[in-house]
Amino acid sequence: MRIRTWGVALLWAATVLTGGCVHNVDEPAGLPTTTVAVSRVAALVPPAVAARSRLVIGVNLPQPPNQFRDSAGRIVGFDIDLITAVATTLGLRADFRQADFEKIIPAVRAGAYDVGTASFTDTRARERVVDFVTYFATGTLWVQRAGSTLTPQRACGRTVAVQTATMADTHEVPAASAACRRRGHPPVEKVKFDRQDVATNALLLGRVQAMAADRPVSAWAIEQSGGRLVAAGKPSTPAPYGWPVAKDGGLAEPIRRAVQHLIDTGAYRRIAEAWTLTSGMVTAAVINGARG
Repeated sequence: MRIRTWGVALLWAATVLTGGCVHNVDEPAGLPTTTVAVSRVAALVPPAVAARSRLVIGVNLPQPPNQFRDSAGRIVGFDIDLITAVATTLGLRADFRQADFEKIIPAVRAGAYDVGTASFTDTRARERVVDFVTYFATGTLWVQRAGSTLTPQRACGRTVAVQTATMADTHEVPAASAACRRRGHPPVEKVKFDRQDVATNALLLGRVQAMAADRPVSAWAIEQSGGRLVAAGKPSTPAPYGWPVAKDGGLAEPIRRAVQHLIDTGAYRRIAEAWTLTSGMVTAAVINGARG
């Protein structure tokens, strides 16, 4: 499935991450394309951001293959490669700041970060507090241990791991649970974890019966499991990933144009191909593209 190997340990292996620490990355290892500043796009960057020459990015780890640390401790992944290419197109250096998933959007609103990257699904509710620049589309995929026969439609009374505040936590599993109640069955028992790798580890150790996560994250966990994990049912309908930025902060349009430039020049495709994520590619970046 993968065409690039980072030599990382399995997803559930112990990873030392200190909440809130700073890890700056000028150029992710293995970035599959060289990007340069594009004057007509860089000219749109707000003066305060341009003056410091950095795009400060709140990032949640680990969520491979989107964002995680490799065996050398470098922050890598599809989202990392792409947002770094965006920063370069804007004439800026990517400056990553690690944060908890649920704290990134509030920090973007407060001005602590210029943008967030944490595999955020662009939703109407989130658009009420921040703007999103879309760059990918994917659904949720449930995962189970090999030999199980669970599906999202047949999960009543089962324990399902999720990462706190993700779409699996706030939408996917609650919807499955509500469907169980309508049929007169016990609800799905949602088990929340602050980190995705801990949720995956709980499934591998048999502490829960399934896991729900974004399709790229679930597919990675299945691939890395050595046959111990398999898909549980089909992925849900794809929805757009977006990078949150502050409303009226002046960054939404330059970031959108930078993504579109990467799409138009083929750099976007090369990054997606390097991470085997072409199925979620988009042809146009938009601001606030939530569906439904």
